[in-house]
Amino acid sequence: MKIAMTIAGSDSGAGAGIQADLKTFAAMRVYGLSVITAVTAQNTSAVTGVHLVPPEIVARQMDALVDDFTVDAVKIGMLADVNIVETVCERLERNKLTNIVADPVMVATSGDMLITGRADELNHAFRNFLLPAATVVTPNIPEAEILTGRQISDFEGMKAAAEDLFRLGAANVVIKGGHLEGEEDAVDLLFDGNDFIEYRVKRISTRNTHGTGCTFAAALAAGLAKGLSLRQAVTEAKAFVTMALRDSLSIGHGRGPCHHFAELYRLADKEYD
Repeated sequence: MKIAMTIAGSDSGAGAGIQADLKTFAAMRVYGLSVITAVTAQNTSAVTGVHLVPPEIVARQMDALVDDFTVDAVKIGMLADVNIVETVCERLERNKLTNIVADPVMVATSGDMLITGRADELNHAFRNFLLPAATVVTPNIPEAEILTGRQISDFEGMKAAAEDLFRLGAANVVIKGGHLEGEEDAVDLLFDGNDFIEYRVKRISTRNTHGTGCTFAAALAAGLAKGLSLRQAVTEAKAFVTMALRDSLSIGHGRGPCHHFAELYRLADKEYD
């Protein structure tokens, strides 16, 4: 069985972060390992607390896993301060890990910040350490705006931001277009330094979008772990998230989570009909 590692924060509501990543890996038939970088007090409505794991414990988690498992891909999510960013990137290089999907998480779906300290310092660390370490970086539009300093209001803006991120050292860029207003389709954009590839599906009308960014990045890492090409892995991740949104869960009082086991539930329902 292929193995993927998630390096991210814990979401107590289990719709995003480590919990969403592990559910995604399981649904995509990849064994999931976890390195917890932060513990959040969080539900579908708000993030009410963030406790960072000390960088040395983050490093020990990574070392323990690499010592025992063959890691086929890595998904990186919430890295809330500069020291954790630098520690994770140092361990990625030391352990020669590959197929690294970096999702530069900064803001929760609820709108609450998931970073500590100065935002400009963390942005600098992302640009100088995380982007060059990644096989592919997967910001949404607000995150791409922070990383590039560019306002994105249309598809051409997404292309320009992808080129900016490539010049900053990202080997490949996927900008998730779910935040682009006025579009009937949900369009994600892959830029590999040469070509732009659009991944377009009909936008699903649901408020239950908690954890979709984490889920997409985890699904992409799972595809790479299984040996898919980057383009194939993005296609599979897009399809996974689309089904998870189509069957999203109306639980909690805020934005509910997408349904990570939607396909498996559908298959089970057919089997028992």
